Amino acid sequence: MDSTAETSAIVPIFDGHNDTLLHLAFSKEKSDVAMFGKSDGSGHIDLPKARKGGFAGGFFAMFPPPVTEMNIDKEMQGASYDLPLPPLLPLEKAQASTIAMLSAMLRLERAFPVDLAICRSATEIRAAMATDRIAALLHIEGAEAIDADFANLDVLHAAGLRSIGLVWSRSNIFAHGVPFRFPGSPDTGPGLTDAGRALVNECNSRGIMIDLSHLNEQGFWDVAGLTTAPLVATHSNVHALCQSTRNLTDKQLDAIRESRGVVGLNFATCFLRPDGAMRADTDLDVMVRHLDYLVERLGEDGVAFGSDFDGAVIPSDIGSAAGLPRLIERMRSAGYSEPLLRKIGHENWLSLLERTQGQA
Repeated sequence: MDSTAETSAIVPIFDGHNDTLLHLAFSKEKSDVAMFGKSDGSGHIDLPKARKGGFAGGFFAMFPPPVTEMNIDKEMQGASYDLPLPPLLPLEKAQASTIAMLSAMLRLERAFPVDLAICRSATEIRAAMATDRIAALLHIEGAEAIDADFANLDVLHAAGLRSIGLVWSRSNIFAHGVPFRFPGSPDTGPGLTDAGRALVNECNSRGIMIDLSHLNEQGFWDVAGLTTAPLVATHSNVHALCQSTRNLTDKQLDAIRESRGVVGLNFATCFLRPDGAMRADTDLDVMVRHLDYLVERLGEDGVAFGSDFDGAVIPSDIGSAAGLPRLIERMRSAGYSEPLLRKIGHENWLSLLERTQGQA
């Protein structure tokens, strides 16, 4: 496909998950926020790649990284794997890294005021997209930076936080996550703690979206029994097609549909491939099979994208945000209509945010 064909096929994409702030704040290759304005070959998202691929914005995650670096990509190979997770991250370390990523986001907005805006609502996202600015919604992946008394939650919410993933796989004071295990079930242990139940209630009262990705199955059902908002998994796939602990069972998908929630398709190849391998040579048809399954199970209003850009190995045919039109074109070839492409591309996330924030 030539570049002209790709450009003509662009659908605006509002994406459910990226780790670009982690990349900007801590990568030795790309630590200067100013580098966001030009493509230097590293990173999945920068301004030129976003413009080329129709990346209109998304949930920008603040993920407190482990103290000891993990190289999980190389370990997710072979017929099976079960990776040990790091221990609980101390509050002060999680707070420091989260503030560093929040600072990176604020500096991005200052450096590129014509090109990017931090948004706090679906209304602000629509306004940013209408003026061709990347719409950035702040998200936490792993709530280790939030204290049990929620004083930090007040501060982060005031700064623009509108979405929280209770865990990033490792356990914390709020909940238990799933290990990186293949093949495996998401039913891996206990669910929410008392503090986690209180955090769900706090999120509901503030209109903060609760992300169920990385949470184990019991935690999923605990949230489902407590929350007044739709159930959401920003970057998870279909367990029936890839038996990773990170993926969602049919029963979980049915509960998400019943709540009028949304699942964002994760581009990480280990959660797409039937063999669970983290390999870039993954055909886009594998992604379409997951999308077909999700649409069948959730309906057309329940499916979106949750790329995991800058946080995982993605199919080489996409490569970066610049390659998003290739996935859209493959979906067109598979029979996806233009209205459905727009729903999956951005409309379903915006509608979900309106329903979530309307609960507050």
